[in-house]
Amino acid sequence: MSKDVVIIGAGAIGLSVALHCARKGHRVTVLESRGAQRDGCSFGNAGMIVPSHFVPLAAPGMVKSGLKWMWNPESPFYIKPRFNGGLLDWAIKFWRAASAEHVRRSAPLLRDLNFASRALFEELAGQTQNEFGLVTRGLLMLCKTQRGLDEEAHYAAQANQLGVPAEVLDARQAATLDPGVTMDVAGAVYFPKDAHFSPERFMEALRRETEKLGVAFLWNSEVTNLKICGGEICAVETGHGELTADEIVLCGGSWSPALVQKLGLKIPIQAGKGYSLTLPEPRELPQRCSIFTEARLAITPMATALRFGGTMEIAGLNADINPARIQGIIKAVPQYFPKFAPEDFSGVQPWCGLRPCSPDGLPYLGRTAKFSNLILATGHAMMGMSLSPITGRLVSEIISGEKPALDLRLLSPDRYA
Repeated sequence: MSKDVVIIGAGAIGLSVALHCARKGHRVTVLESRGAQRDGCSFGNAGMIVPSHFVPLAAPGMVKSGLKWMWNPESPFYIKPRFNGGLLDWAIKFWRAASAEHVRRSAPLLRDLNFASRALFEELAGQTQNEFGLVTRGLLMLCKTQRGLDEEAHYAAQANQLGVPAEVLDARQAATLDPGVTMDVAGAVYFPKDAHFSPERFMEALRRETEKLGVAFLWNSEVTNLKICGGEICAVETGHGELTADEIVLCGGSWSPALVQKLGLKIPIQAGKGYSLTLPEPRELPQRCSIFTEARLAITPMATALRFGGTMEIAGLNADINPARIQGIIKAVPQYFPKFAPEDFSGVQPWCGLRPCSPDGLPYLGRTAKFSNLILATGHAMMGMSLSPITGRLVSEIISGEKPALDLRLLSPDRYA
């Protein structure tokens, strides 16, 4: 049965939901508070598809590492000190979730989500003549130190046990695998099933494909209220009037909690600000994406450009550029790629985006118990791009009354209710 579906948010998650719902014959309208020309979290990120990332953000050791890093504004992780009840609540929940048992339960699901999403990326690339530059050559976890390599080797063993192929390489083997760039590393772990693409071009491809299917877009339409009628959302109120629909899908990223709070729902999320710098003509151009392990920095070739992205800054809902975070990225690059220099980044405009981070590192995905026609698809943190296609497919299955392809119980939007 065809339904009227309103999607709040036109990021990668929202557009993927729109695409898959329209493919199933539903009538879809997408609301976005910003204009059609946007530069949000879906546009300037590292553009990676990461089956290798099967461990959620809330994992053993992260609390200790976070406490160590948070006092250094140039470190990979930083919390801006401030009195905020929501932040304290989130931090306590993160601490409770950061356990081996949580990883054990979550890892198979994250693996399955990422592998399913990778297949959908390949499908879309075939349908669009690969307009978004999908490259399936894998990812290198580059380790500067032997200690770092030993830790990643342990992680690689876990990956192989879980069915995620991983190979430990020494420095020579790593250099042989990507001769396009000079490396100064102790070694690397190679994940052949990871991939990368251009997020900007992916967003353009999604928008074109959804428009072909008749999806309507209402730009500059900020949602001011969700009107309740019994156990349903009966209307979405915007600055330009009301919309009614059979199904409402909230894909509002870091802004989602404010909307559902008005409904008496609680989805703890902190905005994790990430930064990137893109060199249009780099000194060297690697052919595979990589991560500087100790620096927590992602590197992605995009056609002839090279993007460096990373850091996690918990500093509230703002797009302020913290110069110390940018310096942390710039300082890390020559340590791993010695042919690069800080001067290479002169004049490069930094980008930042707010990633919606749940306390347990898992997205909120599914129907709410309180409202029968409200579905949440948010809280994907650093895996929003990687998981966007499978999120869209799963939401479309829920709306169509089909059994979702994967077990979503761990992702319940009511788990902190």
